[in-house]
Amino acid sequence: MRRLKRWLLRDRSSVEVSESRGVRTLHLGGDAIQSAIRLSAPDRLELAYTRAMMVFLLFVPAPRDILMVGLGGGSIARFVHARMPRTRITVAEINPKVVAAARNFFGLPDDADRVRVLVVDGAAHVGASRGACDVLLLDAFHDGRSVRSLATEAFYGACRRALRAGGLLVVNFISDEPRFGLYLARIERTFAGKVLCMPSEDRVNTIVLAFNERASRIAIAPLHRAARALQARYDLRFDRFVRDLVKHNAGTAAHLALGRAERADRASDRRRA
Repeated sequence: MRRLKRWLLRDRSSVEVSESRGVRTLHLGGDAIQSAIRLSAPDRLELAYTRAMMVFLLFVPAPRDILMVGLGGGSIARFVHARMPRTRITVAEINPKVVAAARNFFGLPDDADRVRVLVVDGAAHVGASRGACDVLLLDAFHDGRSVRSLATEAFYGACRRALRAGGLLVVNFISDEPRFGLYLARIERTFAGKVLCMPSEDRVNTIVLAFNERASRIAIAPLHRAARALQARYDLRFDRFVRDLVKHNAGTAAHLALGRAERADRASDRRRA
């Protein structure tokens, strides 16, 4: 692996960019990969969790505005810019070194009209953004764990207020996050139980979807139809997203129930009943 750049921060953590076998990666304070770009296909989403976060398109297929907390290498912002020309994305990133890495090594688009990157505290920015977005993406970590200040009930409440009617909060968790149950319960309370969970394809991450002003159940057949159209447009496995949503959440053969995600075996038993 070839190291391209390393910034050492005041707290002795680091922002590092490496490259191996045609894939450039971003590391924050350790070896864990925070973001990646394949140099031969820079506008595709290389990491499974970034692809999984795009599941929101099944429910909000044409967002006007996306607000994202946590930039990483900017792969999602780049994807939105390249593939969703009618969508604006604003990213709140607290670390200016991360922004520099995204611009210098990961091709973060220089398009102020559609991609706005703010060096600000994510919690403060979300708190000041009432009714500002159709989708809010939360992808913020410190030392491999979810940032605790961005996982409080107060912050999730601010996320809900930042969403427009019918909006969607999408939260990326590492699957072995030790406080996941606590954080999920906070999201459920904040969003009146209207929550779904979905693992990433590699099962390293878990994506939580929290719905603002949504009915208590979602028909599955229209999701399959939407998945076929979205898959053709974005070249992502939306069919797999639907299967995983059905497998890992409660419901019937015809509907997903918006509520606490259950163990797969319990959900499967309920659909067979």
